[in-house]
Amino acid sequence: MAHHLTSPSQYQSLIDDYDTWMFDCDGVLWHGDRLIEGAVEVLEILRKRGKRVLFVTNNASKSRKSYKTKFDTLGVEASVEEIYGSAYASAVYISSVMKLPKDKKVYVIGMAGIEEELREEGVSFIGGTDAADCTLEPFSLTNFTLDPDVQAVLCGLDLSVNYTKLSKAFQYLTRNPGCQFLVTNEDSTFPSADGLLPGAGAISAPLRFALEKDPISIGKPAKTMLDCIQAKVKFDPKRTIMIGDRLNTDILFGQGGGLATLLVLTGITSKQDITGPNASPIVPDYVTQSIGDLRVVDGK
Repeated sequence: MAHHLTSPSQYQSLIDDYDTWMFDCDGVLWHGDRLIEGAVEVLEILRKRGKRVLFVTNNASKSRKSYKTKFDTLGVEASVEEIYGSAYASAVYISSVMKLPKDKKVYVIGMAGIEEELREEGVSFIGGTDAADCTLEPFSLTNFTLDPDVQAVLCGLDLSVNYTKLSKAFQYLTRNPGCQFLVTNEDSTFPSADGLLPGAGAISAPLRFALEKDPISIGKPAKTMLDCIQAKVKFDPKRTIMIGDRLNTDILFGQGGGLATLLVLTGITSKQDITGPNASPIVPDYVTQSIGDLRVVDGK
């Protein structure tokens, strides 16, 4: 059963018990371009008390470097080395786990963030933001030339997704032997400043249906994401806590990695999802209304 935090002493004990704090971003620290009240102050409290702070996001629309710009704009202290996105994890997976040969390529359904991270890892790619693929013209196999060097299709959030991209990805996955079907994450939705919008999981759904095949998912809740972090940062899972707003990604990710979990109710998950008659079987260790609640340890 989840422990609902309410008193200053409970929040103080929580801070004392964990040395490494992993935060989801959308729905936890901000909504779109609007900060959640108290988020900056809580991060400052944790840093002043010597806690390690990491940001673990499934947002694949931005690279770590460009995501850092958002932190700066919103006044949230963060270094590039503290930010772990699913675009970065996907690039590392392709280069270090798949060990994609340098003469092979990835076909991308996604945005500039994925391309930037692939480039940083030395992975060749086609598709993505290429103007030839960002078109609403009808797709025809007559005008399509299969690139035999494409050995993976990587699908993330793509605000310019279209029939051409889906068709090309389908061709590579069905005609190039051994071509891997990868997704940055499987989030069905994501919280914008003005409400929910379809997420990366919704973008890859047509391919899953057409192929009758599930992809390899790299972002939360997959352990691949945690492996990526552990390759760069040393931490004790028993002294680490994951803070998120989504049960089937953030909380499941923490549980799968042996981390403690704190659910905030400022994003996707509502109180009814964890207490109602149809409550989720995924149960966090702790629950609080908002990350700003932790300010109480400083008398706020």
